[in-house]
Amino acid sequence: MAEKSFKYVILGGGVAAGYAAREFVNQGVKFGELAIISKEAVAPYERPALSKAYLFPESPARLPGFHTCVGSGGERLLPEWYAEKGISLILGTEIVKADIGSKTLISAAGEIFKYHILVIATGSTVIRLTDFGVQGADSKNIFYLREVDDADKLVEAIKAKKNGKAVIVGGGYIGLELSAVMKINNLDVSMVYPEPWCMPRLFTAGIAAFYEGYYANKGIQIIKGTVAVGFNADADGEVKEVKLKDGRVLEADIVVVGVGGRPLTVLFKGQVEEEKGGIKTDSFFRTSVPDVYAVGDVATFPMKIYNEMRRVEHVDHSRKSAEHAVKAIFASEAGKSVDDYDYLPYFYSRSFNLSWQFYGDNVGDTVLFGDNNPASENPKFGSYWIKDGKVVGAFLESGTPEENKAIAKVARVQPQAESLEQLAKEGLTFACKI
Repeated sequence: MAEKSFKYVILGGGVAAGYAAREFVNQGVKFGELAIISKEAVAPYERPALSKAYLFPESPARLPGFHTCVGSGGERLLPEWYAEKGISLILGTEIVKADIGSKTLISAAGEIFKYHILVIATGSTVIRLTDFGVQGADSKNIFYLREVDDADKLVEAIKAKKNGKAVIVGGGYIGLELSAVMKINNLDVSMVYPEPWCMPRLFTAGIAAFYEGYYANKGIQIIKGTVAVGFNADADGEVKEVKLKDGRVLEADIVVVGVGGRPLTVLFKGQVEEEKGGIKTDSFFRTSVPDVYAVGDVATFPMKIYNEMRRVEHVDHSRKSAEHAVKAIFASEAGKSVDDYDYLPYFYSRSFNLSWQFYGDNVGDTVLFGDNNPASENPKFGSYWIKDGKVVGAFLESGTPEENKAIAKVARVQPQAESLEQLAKEGLTFACKI
């Protein structure tokens, strides 16, 4: 099979690929120099839509509506845009072998792609219960959500199992967003997770209590401190029951599993340095091998603000790291330099009428402020994290754009906190005066 050769190849077709492509064009990439190779059959899109508006019963989001870069207010890059810019969009193509020494990628179909500079943007894959041999985990109507194909299958199931019972396995991002959207679709929803509260990697017990209360008020059953250990199916192989470790059995027409992801680095094992589960990079997303960059979920990079190596799984970092890497590539070719990547961790979520944002680091002591009563008509509350006398992290539910900017500034500036009591009393006022 004839080989194809490109100056630049982006491996992966997710959010990072779309934002990298736009930056390549901004930097003046020449016609025919760049290719994106993606296992998915569609051009890069804003993945967060899949767990939110894509599943809405009314006026759902659909492609081409949410191709990158609309998620950050940018231009929507349709397949025609890539063609106009001379970018080869090689879709439906799974790379099964990467040889960094010979700068070669080989697809499942045996196609050979050569590159001069490689940007690894392979993202994450979902952790599946079948990976652990959970009984019945391969039954029909057990779903995972990562790609648009997954979302399409779930949409069909929601229609087929109208007013049925949904069990959401996992209490993190996907668990909370999917529980909400299934409820909006008028399903009877139960959420199951082993931790003492939801979103434990970020939320304090105080923050979580609000969301658990709010969801319970919406009619969602929350079952904590146990896990799904098996599934029973009917004669057609469709899931009917979820068996829990504590002995309970839940009826289910649809199961959605959201128990985390893992970075897709397997193609590069033993060829690049790794750290903390990802591919180790410097502040410009260069790996240990010349001409190979890694961005988004797969990159473990120096987080300047905290002076430590971290890996971040979030769309905001995927966008920004991709742009930064491309700027660094062009600066290097021109014998110039760019500033170090200086990222402030940022996470957000939306469900029902709620919308929260978090900035910074969730370490140290915490204070809760505002109205966090789940029964309130317009709840609005937040939290600060304080370490060594400084405010290092801030969380806000139902903030205005100005207020969200204020908490971001707090996390960046890390102002001194006189006392936890004073901080709790001042609440949002503290952030707004920084």
